[in-house]
Amino acid sequence: MSKYTEIAIAYDFDGTLAPGNMQERSFLPALNIDKQDFWNEVKDMSEANDMNEILSYMHLMLRKANEKNQQITKQAFRDHGKDIEFFAGVEEYFDKINGYAKTKNIKVNHYVISSGLRDIIEGTSIYDKFTNVFASGYKYNVNGVAEWPAVAIDYTNKTQFLFRINKGINNSWDNSTINEFILEEERPIPFSRMIYIGDGETDIPAMKMINYQGGTSIAVYNPNVRTKAGQKARQTCMKLIKQKRATHIAPADYTENSRLYNIIRLTIDAISAHAELSRFVKDKSRVKSLLH
Repeated sequence: MSKYTEIAIAYDFDGTLAPGNMQERSFLPALNIDKQDFWNEVKDMSEANDMNEILSYMHLMLRKANEKNQQITKQAFRDHGKDIEFFAGVEEYFDKINGYAKTKNIKVNHYVISSGLRDIIEGTSIYDKFTNVFASGYKYNVNGVAEWPAVAIDYTNKTQFLFRINKGINNSWDNSTINEFILEEERPIPFSRMIYIGDGETDIPAMKMINYQGGTSIAVYNPNVRTKAGQKARQTCMKLIKQKRATHIAPADYTENSRLYNIIRLTIDAISAHAELSRFVKDKSRVKSLLH
């Protein structure tokens, strides 16, 4: 059997794999904090201090916990991850799509690129499905207590982590390899073999770059919300299609034979066909050179 062709599927997390923001599931309720009040305070802090909103929310989470005399440990964040609920089909999806891809001689590497917290994601039931989770995170002291932001991922620097995937860098700190010149065809996963799945405006830079580089981007929305906010999310995705910032749009339904599942499956088919054709052309050229 010929060697598998490796591809990458990168997912935003909040609003893409799970509805809402992960902090709202159990962290804020445990501190008896209203979610809207929390995010309003994040925005006010950012504006007052000309501060990155991701750093603002990470700082405020620690401050609110300290005010309630609760230390925030790595394990506490993982425990909050156990409460995360996902969109339909997510927990079964990874094994199914991996199995399908293998029938096409494709090996799928799954990644998260999220502004949410990596330690909360680590506590979820799907954490072991990912090759790597690039997400915001804290530095912890010797007792495992969060004391300082280590990584803050916002919508603009998500593209950096796509380059890390592209070059086979599985950490957030290596800034030398990522700047080295490597021919695209020599990189572990070319952008043309990448799929990016996100839920809206915060994913625009990542989607645009993937599209520009020949990959596939999919804008998803919560199919279960019928409110104005839910309709706005769908309209945002439609706008991304109209503006050619996303390749496809679909409800965030990962069940087999859903629109989203079929888009991913057909994209895998296309990558597989292109890989087979490339092998055929190389083999034909090799035979031709031997004959001459």
